[in-house]
Amino acid sequence: MPTMPTKKPMAVMLCLVAAMLAGCVQMDVAVGTDNGFVSLSEAVPDAILEIRYYSTYNFVGERVDGYEQPCALLTKEAAHALKAASDDCVRRGYRLKIYDAYRPRRAVAHFVRWAADVGDTRMKPYFYCDLDKSVLFERGYIAEKSGHSRGSTVDLTLFDMKTGKEVDMGGTFDWFGEESHPDYKGVTKEQYANRMLLREIMLSHGFKPLAEEWWHFTLANEPYPDTYFDFPVRE
Repeated sequence: MPTMPTKKPMAVMLCLVAAMLAGCVQMDVAVGTDNGFVSLSEAVPDAILEIRYYSTYNFVGERVDGYEQPCALLTKEAAHALKAASDDCVRRGYRLKIYDAYRPRRAVAHFVRWAADVGDTRMKPYFYCDLDKSVLFERGYIAEKSGHSRGSTVDLTLFDMKTGKEVDMGGTFDWFGEESHPDYKGVTKEQYANRMLLREIMLSHGFKPLAEEWWHFTLANEPYPDTYFDFPVRE
């Protein structure tokens, strides 16, 4: 990742102060242990990456702002815990498949703009066919802040190494509806058991779940609970 241009320390400080006073700081940082973030390709090499917001197959229907490479970043603490979860999965015959991890604030702003444009429904059949787009804000599916921007949240599923396929969770990632709730009773016993297996693995390695999304987990002791980052997703 590119870093800030080389300047004298005092000049850098004055630039940052001026930007902060203007309310428009846009710091670009490099991935690495010096800033607390790591690439999951290196930290969790067994994980499969399918970064949906880098692609066009997501509820927006286009690449989302801030996703400059199809990679996944997490704080080093969350990545360490995820590596333990991944090792647990491998022992059981699975791999983790990652849909999203750290998410820049600019990506969340893109979601907000998209949700406000009620006429853009190109992906409705795939992610919210039972909902009118105008209710996405009031029902909490889209918000102005995301825990992903704090760097210790990950969206993921299980991949069965024996079948070579994703495990059947009875629902797709990012589906807007109660079917996505981990304890939704409308799925089969096998699908429910698969959701609970993923939940068990993640909770046993320090993550906490989200009541509305079976794929969403946050490190319980996240290192930046009040900080929302905005550097782009790239290695």
